[in-house]
Amino acid sequence: MKSILGKNLGNYRTSYRADMALLNSRNKKIGMVILLLVIFLLPMFASNYFIGLMTLCIISSIGAIGLNILTGFTGQISIGVGAFLGVGGYASAILTTSMGYSFWIALPLAGIITAIIGGLFGIPSLRLKGLYLAIATLAAQFVILFIIRRWVSLTNGTSGMVLQRPTIGDFALSSNTSYYYLSAIAFLLSAFYAINLVRSRTGRAFFAVRDRDMAAQIMGINLFKYKVMAFAISSFFIGIAGSLLAHYTMIVSPEFYEINVSIQYLAMILIGGLGSVFGSILGAFFITLLPVVLNIIVGSLSGILTDLSHILSAFEEFVFGAVIILFLIFEPGGLAHMWSNTVNYFKKWPFSY
Repeated sequence: MKSILGKNLGNYRTSYRADMALLNSRNKKIGMVILLLVIFLLPMFASNYFIGLMTLCIISSIGAIGLNILTGFTGQISIGVGAFLGVGGYASAILTTSMGYSFWIALPLAGIITAIIGGLFGIPSLRLKGLYLAIATLAAQFVILFIIRRWVSLTNGTSGMVLQRPTIGDFALSSNTSYYYLSAIAFLLSAFYAINLVRSRTGRAFFAVRDRDMAAQIMGINLFKYKVMAFAISSFFIGIAGSLLAHYTMIVSPEFYEINVSIQYLAMILIGGLGSVFGSILGAFFITLLPVVLNIIVGSLSGILTDLSHILSAFEEFVFGAVIILFLIFEPGGLAHMWSNTVNYFKKWPFSY
């Protein structure tokens, strides 16, 4: 009887363990298999340029997931993502280039170093909220970049540092395809951890702090512990993304981590959807690919409207700002909410009302 009802009327679960399972339905299992096949078979059919774009999207997704843990899950605003990416990139560069460590040691160490620095800058979050916390993280952006520029003996200042691609024995991950697979594995591990974090005691504490921090404190949640923890976990993800990006581009320089990078990452989680791992991924792909699409459009129009080339050059910035405003007004839930509504519509079709 249960199987008949489950098949005809819905996906019923009769135990807490079944309800908490990560893949608790047949459709989710099929979707996961399809996703893994797409990720690992994509290089066989795509061009080298497209694989490079997908690598950048995947690395951005890791950083966006980290920022969403802090801002979307815990409600702590940060405008210092660019600088923390720089910490991860420079930490990996110093460990591999100056100190001679392997990339496989430098990658987790870069995440840990960034987490420690992020946790230190997260200490004021116990006293600061909203705009004041945003200004504090903005100060971190400028302080970290100032140190990177001025500590020439360690970071080489404004000249930057040159890195090498990682190696496995005698095999170097020098091609876009090989580095894509490395980034994809790091991305899948990051997404899996973040999804399980949401379902854990720590994740529920993050949500409680975000929704009503004083009520959470009365319930026994240690605000200082969980706010600093959110900063540290978020910064770890961002440090990993910074390290992967640095070894992909094979160069780190202060101008790669300016305030505009922080704004782009905020746009990723706003457009993708706050408090959603899936939204972080959608937003990262959207914002990373948006300039590419706009450049193609502007390039096509410039050939036709040659007299308006100076106006079209500002088209990208205009669309970037307009997209953020439109999402905030018409779909504050972001792309993740749009996707959820679409899926629910077809689940209930033709009785979608």
